Amino acid sequence: MYLLSFFYYLLYYLTLQLDLWKPLYLEDITSNSIVLVRIPFTALQSVKEELVHCSLSFDVLLDNITHVMGSAEKGRLRRKRSITDYDYTKYHSMEDIYNWINLMSEKHSDLLTQHYLGATYESRPMHYLKISQPSSNPKKIIWMDCGIHAREWIAPAFCQWFVKEIVQNHQKDARIKKILKNLDLYVLPVLNIDGYIYSWTTDRLWRKSRSSHQNGTCFGVDLNRNFNIKWCNLGSSKNCSDNSYCGMSPVSEPETKAVVDLVEKIKSDMICYLTIHSYSQYILTAYGYSRELPKSYNETIKVAQMAASELKKKHGTAYKVGSFANLLYEASGTSQDWVHDLGIDFSYTIELRDNGTYKFILPEDQIQPTCEETMAAVLTIIEYVNDKYFPNRAPTNAPMLYPAVLLLSTVVKLLV
Repeated sequence: MYLLSFFYYLLYYLTLQLDLWKPLYLEDITSNSIVLVRIPFTALQSVKEELVHCSLSFDVLLDNITHVMGSAEKGRLRRKRSITDYDYTKYHSMEDIYNWINLMSEKHSDLLTQHYLGATYESRPMHYLKISQPSSNPKKIIWMDCGIHAREWIAPAFCQWFVKEIVQNHQKDARIKKILKNLDLYVLPVLNIDGYIYSWTTDRLWRKSRSSHQNGTCFGVDLNRNFNIKWCNLGSSKNCSDNSYCGMSPVSEPETKAVVDLVEKIKSDMICYLTIHSYSQYILTAYGYSRELPKSYNETIKVAQMAASELKKKHGTAYKVGSFANLLYEASGTSQDWVHDLGIDFSYTIELRDNGTYKFILPEDQIQPTCEETMAAVLTIIEYVNDKYFPNRAPTNAPMLYPAVLLLSTVVKLLV
């Protein structure tokens, strides 16, 4: 009875912007489960009193998020106009990232080209980088996007790191040289640009886009619930105040439409899709909308296991691998599942650090190790796919990898 009454109490406070982190959905809370929730400072004392009244134990994990992350305003002061001085171990504002895209494409025009993908709801341009070397042979495409959820700052940081590593090492790294002979790499550093900017200026833990609903009284869509694959079914909400709001219709958002339009054009040449998120430390295969496993599961999970193994060698970080629904939670309308059902088997969601205290506000001192280990995992996946589709182009001496809010906030862990 105490548990049930607390659920109703929790549901009430969710309408007041209480932010449920784990599980993502209220209905997934069960007896003996751990619940992670961010509580506005103004509601903290009353929530604590109710927890004690219901005889529910809890731990305060973070008592002031701003003390951990610092101010986004301070982060802007680090902006550099020279690509040589660009600091990949810091989080960067969208203005910085726009500038970085321009500078990288100018300085490395022999390898990088900047392409317009579309415009966001707030009319901001979406640009992706194409990494390509001329070839007389037919080439395939790897797509990577980051930052579909605004608060997951480590994801855009990795996309920038990935591009930097390819550019700096493509002439001396045998593996990268081999990959670029056969593959073009498309990288979208930030998909949810409006939401990302909002997470810098207003609410550090904002998740969704910034589209307007209900006559301007409700904002944002979970862009990773807006793709046309079992749309607004499991793990999605039609309530626009929810973090999992799926939108008015499939592909209703300009950001998702921009991605869909491009992928539809290149799908015949696309052989791998990678979407980078945080947190949880998972490498996830299809599906999210069903606990059933796709026909390609045996091979795709093997590649995920290889990637997790290579990742762990860098800094000892353990990642779990499995299907989205079975390992994380059920979620319909995801980009990964939509791409997979286009016929692109190697479609992965990678949830980066951490799996501990910091969650969505990973400190900057963890950016470099996170990117280094993620780079090892991603290159493992890309190399496998390359060698699968281009077995006669792989050099004989290549190592075989297979199979030989800036407000005071509190995060509370509840044991219910």
